[in-house]
Amino acid sequence: MIEKRQFYIGGDWVEPVVPNDLKVINPATEQPVAVISLGTAADVDRAVAAARAAFDTWGEASVEERTALLERIIAVYERRSDEMNEAIRLEMGAPVKFAREQQTPAGTGHLQATLEALRDHRFEFPSPRGGSVLRHEPVGVCGLITPWNWPINQIAAKVAPALAAGCTAILKPSEIAPLSALLFAEILDEAGCPAGVFNLVNGDGAGVGTAMARHADIDMMSFTGSTRAGVSVTQNAAVSVKRVALELGGKSPNLLFADADLDEAVRYSVESCFSNTGQSCDAPTRLLVERSVYAEAVDLAAGVAAGVKVGDPAEEGDHIGPVISELQYEKIQGHIERGIADGARLIAGGPGKPDGFETGYYVKPTIFADVDNDMRIARNEIFGPVLVMISFDTEEDAIRIANDTPYGLAAYLQTGDPERARRVSRKLRAGSVYINGAGPDWDVPFGGYKQSGIGREYGEFGLMDFLELKAITG
Repeated sequence: MIEKRQFYIGGDWVEPVVPNDLKVINPATEQPVAVISLGTAADVDRAVAAARAAFDTWGEASVEERTALLERIIAVYERRSDEMNEAIRLEMGAPVKFAREQQTPAGTGHLQATLEALRDHRFEFPSPRGGSVLRHEPVGVCGLITPWNWPINQIAAKVAPALAAGCTAILKPSEIAPLSALLFAEILDEAGCPAGVFNLVNGDGAGVGTAMARHADIDMMSFTGSTRAGVSVTQNAAVSVKRVALELGGKSPNLLFADADLDEAVRYSVESCFSNTGQSCDAPTRLLVERSVYAEAVDLAAGVAAGVKVGDPAEEGDHIGPVISELQYEKIQGHIERGIADGARLIAGGPGKPDGFETGYYVKPTIFADVDNDMRIARNEIFGPVLVMISFDTEEDAIRIANDTPYGLAAYLQTGDPERARRVSRKLRAGSVYINGAGPDWDVPFGGYKQSGIGREYGEFGLMDFLELKAITG
């Protein structure tokens, strides 16, 4: 059992004001692997005081000082990457290969992209007509709340630009997947992050999260998680009129036209949905297929799903692992049962655990065909390896169905016609559109329309979230 009850505040590991143990459960074994303590508003007060005191100096640090810190963090992070792989495997059940090749490298990607943005950014420049100086300055003390599904990805995507901008930060990672965050705090400490510039307090949303959002001395909240929780953060933050940046839920459409390479497009669509065991906010979970190839696509999708392996995260391979928790497992089972009850046709997977997996929160890779976009499984974010297939007749029909969702984080498009790709991508109401399996670099903005959030993260765009703009005239 790993004991990680302390918080990182003011450059030191400190005991919680009131100990409140919580076991961290390995979702593959259902056994505890660590114990942390949940913080309180009093712990948040200590962290905010440390961050506020540190801001007086870090907010005036030169670009060269901030650049040097990021460079040191990257060096330590890369040296300790094997430890990060193991932390992510234990806390969220990510298979070792996936953790090593996807999860952990995301931290490096964001750190490096932020470093590049910091080096290139102009913090002071003339106004468009001249006569005034425009100056970017750090927002101040920032509260950062990150999720469990891509833990270090979101931690690095928030902490790196906050520190690069000259802000100080208090991080509350997910309490069910805190090990990667605690390791990241060790990395920042080893890299010589000045005391109070970065702080970490473990806790749940109702306790520490609410205390952070309401805190009068926190100038900005950056939150990634569910839309429901994002609404709560916004409401609590409104009392002090602080800046709020949100990256929330999604139910991303994936438009597959008849002129695409059908075999390749269907395989990409199914495997992308099931990647990370379906636990990605931008996963392409609604597969919209042109009617002339719909029946063939359904057969192909069923075949691809049958080849998706479920396996022990500790074993090497290209399999998917369990979902994060018993609560999440039960929610996903409820969605699958509702899909069957609403009349969708089950072509792969279904209720219950895969054969041979009595222990662990494993879900069968599941596909529903003949889904109507008004069905609950087409409206709700399931956050597991569940794909729904919907037919469409025309390009206009496909765009209408794709946009008929409260979310707008991402959209996907499979077509052999470049002009159609350009035309349709402009009409999709989403923050990111991925065409024919293309993937973005770390400096491309990420965020959503509608109930998928406010603001953009990554690279230069993430840096801008943590900067105020001052006009100096005269």
